Amino acid sequence: MSERIRLARRTVLTGLGAALAAPATLRAQSWPTGPIRLIVPFAPGGTTDVMARLVGDRLGPRLGQPVIAENRAGAGATVGSTIAAQAAPDGQTLVMSNIASHGIAPTLYRNIRYDAMRDFVHIALVTRNPSAMVCNPGFAARSLADVVRIAKEKPGSLDFATSGAGSSNHLLGLRFAMAAGITLNHVPYRGAGPAMTDTIAGVVPIMFDGLPSASGHIRAERVRLLATSGAERSPAFPDAPTFKESGFDVVSYQWFGISAPAGTPAAIVDRLNREIREILKDPEVVARFDQLGGGIVDMTPEQYSAFVAEEIAVWAPVVRASGATVE
Repeated sequence: MSERIRLARRTVLTGLGAALAAPATLRAQSWPTGPIRLIVPFAPGGTTDVMARLVGDRLGPRLGQPVIAENRAGAGATVGSTIAAQAAPDGQTLVMSNIASHGIAPTLYRNIRYDAMRDFVHIALVTRNPSAMVCNPGFAARSLADVVRIAKEKPGSLDFATSGAGSSNHLLGLRFAMAAGITLNHVPYRGAGPAMTDTIAGVVPIMFDGLPSASGHIRAERVRLLATSGAERSPAFPDAPTFKESGFDVVSYQWFGISAPAGTPAAIVDRLNREIREILKDPEVVARFDQLGGGIVDMTPEQYSAFVAEEIAVWAPVVRASGATVE
């Protein structure tokens, strides 16, 4: 083959590649084309919802289009996440990915309808925070030791609420019960908001919740904080002990980020990552996270994707050891 033919062929192939890439480039340049849907796979009032609105309300003005939070709760955050996975990869649909939907569900749910890695592009991790064990103020316990004593005095009588089956707080409750040698009955709700309402009302005595969504109720003394699940005490509630320092080898963190359907153009992913990371540097946002007990995390899309893969690997043996499975 002559050099002239090689050059001609190379020119044709280069032109063909540019033509194929052009639609994606044009889509990215004209994006966003309207309001952006941010799917929140839990009910209003929980940590996922709080974080989604905190970031989404500031992201909209930076993009020139409103970011509308859409609560699609159910099945441990897998309902909303499935909807997001099946959406068009045009940057107009995002999802608040989290430990339940993308860390625990891949192992917990036998018939999950999405692959947490293959069906998403992970854009930015927003926050990582401990959970809180709270109780109704009228409940007799004022410490974890009290909870253990009550559970042992009346075996099988103590219930705890969470945002739903398969959530990190569901597994946190099971881990605490196993570490304490007691039995606790799980009462799953369709979100942290309804679960907290019933805990405040005394329908259930105890709840495991993300610290950011529980913080307002704790400060208002609608519930009593018994312990937090971090490796160290939370700066937001320094008087509350951790499970670990109370003698129970349990450390757990929730995490929340923003992802999109696989195939979303790289230019859109990079733009979203840049904007979100700038939002997380805003002093007002930093102060709000500190008040809620959430820690801001700065990651590139590649780092967040690797983080999700690591979390799936970390939680798989925990889920299997708990014996919990969901159809």
